[in-house]
Parts: sequence; C-alpha cells; structure tokens
Amino acid sequence: MIMDKTRKLTMSAMLAAIAYLVMLISHVLPPIMPAAPFISYDAKDVVIVIGGFILGPLYAFLITVVVAFVEMLTISATGPIGFVMNVVASSAFCFAASFIYSRKHTLKRAIFGLVAGTLLLTAAMVLWNYILTPLYMDMPRDEVAKMLLPVFVPLNLFKGGLNTAFTLLLYKPVVTALRRSGFVPDTQSIQKHGISPAVIIMSAIIFIGCVLFLLMVRGII
Repeated sequence: MIMDKTRKLTMSAMLAAIAYLVMLISHVLPPIMPAAPFISYDAKDVVIVIGGFILGPLYAFLITVVVAFVEMLTISATGPIGFVMNVVASSAFCFAASFIYSRKHTLKRAIFGLVAGTLLLTAAMVLWNYILTPLYMDMPRDEVAKMLLPVFVPLNLFKGGLNTAFTLLLYKPVVTALRRSGFVPDTQSIQKHGISPAVIIMSAIIFIGCVLFLLMVRGII
C-alpha cells in the first residue's frame, strides 16, 4: 500500500505543527557563539528532514515554507528577510538530504544525504549571510565578510552535525510510531532498517564533537 495524497498532506500538516513547536522551544536556547548573538540552534530541521525521508523532498520543502511563514507571522522580528533565510537554510539541509535518500532508501544513502545537506547548508548560509545579514542586522558588509569563515562556517557545520546526529537516532522510532498509528504503510521500504549499534556510535561521536565545539567557542574548555 502506497500513501495517498490526502494522507501525505495530513502528515505534512502534523509534522509542520511539530516543527513549529520545536522551533518555539529552540528560541529559548542561548546563542551558539558570542560573536553571533543573533544565531541559536534550531532543531526544527530534524522534524522536517524526517518528514522528507518519509514523504519525499517536495514535502520537506512544503513543510519548510509553511513553518517559516508561520514563524514570520508570529514571533519573527526579521520579516520577509528572515523568512527567506529560514527557507534557504532548512531547504538546503532538508531538501538535499531527503532528495538523496529518496533515490534509494538505505542507511548509507541517509547518512550520505545528511552529510551532503550539512555541507550545502554551510555553503548556502555563507552566501546568504553575506547578502542578507547586513540588511536585517544593520551591519556593514565588510564586517559580515570578516565573520564568514571564523563564525558562519563553524556555526552551520555545528547545526548540521547536531541535526544529523538527532535524525539518525530519531528517524526509526518516529517511523515505527507512525506505522503503528496507521500513518505509514507496513510495506513501505523505509521500514527495513532499524537503529544499529554503528548508527548509535556514529551519532554519539557527532553529538559529543558538537558539544565539545560549543564548549570551546564559549570559552568553557
């Protein structure tokens, strides 16, 4: 049994609501780097990329746009510019990862997609921060340019690394719960692999590396 369009749209709406709630919770987190107090870790991309793995890359993009639009209308202080930044950032990671995974539903493709999404996120945000940050943060462009390599590159690698670790750990339990609730068909190929010890170890290494990076940049170690 293949999921019909109505079921996919229903799941997309549910995942968009969850991603929005996760984004609200993430907003209480402190900035990652003192040099960029306007950037904090936002975990909504974990929800979106899991949705993309289940439903496909176009649905990941749809969820991204919906969540970014609602955020712009509710709590964002950056208006349309912040909306564009959110769409570009989440799409770079989530659309890329889910597109690669959609070609073949295997663990290797999932890992490759998440790594590629992290690299694309980093490259895209270097470009878009250079273009847009001076507009909505009222900063000289040459000051933003000085922050690209020492600040924006490690920041986005950190965010993509955490998203990768959390996605690898949460994907199978989320899909299993959705299958039991009837949202995901039992016969869908994404059900064939579980959480292996290698995935747990890899996720733990990535997570620990990200935590050590955060402690270093905040001067704690």
